[in-house]
Amino acid sequence: MDYEKLIDAETWGFIRKTGESYGDTAVELSLDEQRDNYDAMCRDFHVAHPPMVQTEELSADGVPLRHYWAGDPSRTVMFFHGGGFVVGGLDSHDDICAEICAQTGYRVISVDYRLAPEHKHPASFDDAWTATQWAAKHYGNSLILLGDSAGGTLAAAVAHHARGKLQGVLGQVLIYPGLGGDMTKGSYIEHAQAPMLTRDECLYYQQFRCDGPLPVGDPSFAPLQDSDFSNLPPTVLITADCDPLRDDSRHYRDHVQAVGGQVHWINEPGLVHGYLRARHSVGRARNSFERISVAVEALGQEIWPFE
Repeated sequence: MDYEKLIDAETWGFIRKTGESYGDTAVELSLDEQRDNYDAMCRDFHVAHPPMVQTEELSADGVPLRHYWAGDPSRTVMFFHGGGFVVGGLDSHDDICAEICAQTGYRVISVDYRLAPEHKHPASFDDAWTATQWAAKHYGNSLILLGDSAGGTLAAAVAHHARGKLQGVLGQVLIYPGLGGDMTKGSYIEHAQAPMLTRDECLYYQQFRCDGPLPVGDPSFAPLQDSDFSNLPPTVLITADCDPLRDDSRHYRDHVQAVGGQVHWINEPGLVHGYLRARHSVGRARNSFERISVAVEALGQEIWPFE
């Protein structure tokens, strides 16, 4: 794969800056060192909140949350952060949440779910579901589920689990999510050595989630393992083309389309996993972030502009 041609100069600058902060061999470090490095990298890219955004720390039946709001929001965005289920937290995606709040006018609830390997599956899912139920009770049933990478996995898992249990999930926006696709095929092979995330790194982080064999037929672990894709909320999937996880979204779209659901997949050319942090330095990432905000806002207004 000729990434020198696929990826533009701005994006290469982002990749190099990430490498300077996080390093190309982070998986060789201890988990505590990985977490410290990841948090430091996120701080390097952090930007100030828009001035109108306010925040407070909350707890959803023991699950730590950060609440972002501006004015009197009528919709609630549940945000689940990325980090391979191993790194990240409320601070790693803090400015992203603040900007989603400012651009949409919606309340954003960022969920500090428990991380592996200290907390095995289904701990992260249980926390995501607990927080979503808590938000519906406190703010009303007008929810949009949003997450990047591992957070996209959790958002989709909550959407599947919520059917018949929770009214008012208006939509989900999944940003370069890992949904449990076949790692021996497609983009996992085509982009096995992609900048920012390799296939080996996907396998490395996956091993921490469970004790023993990986679950089978468990959509709370891997949404693509579900046997039923009907009655899901309107779904927007946004992927980086140069990413081993890309085809998970293609397959998810196909499953939802097959049962007549509302689903739209946007694949961003020349972008790489983790590009949300590049939204202020890379034109392609900036444009994609605008598409993400528009999708969140449209789903909150129950508008489907993708047909």
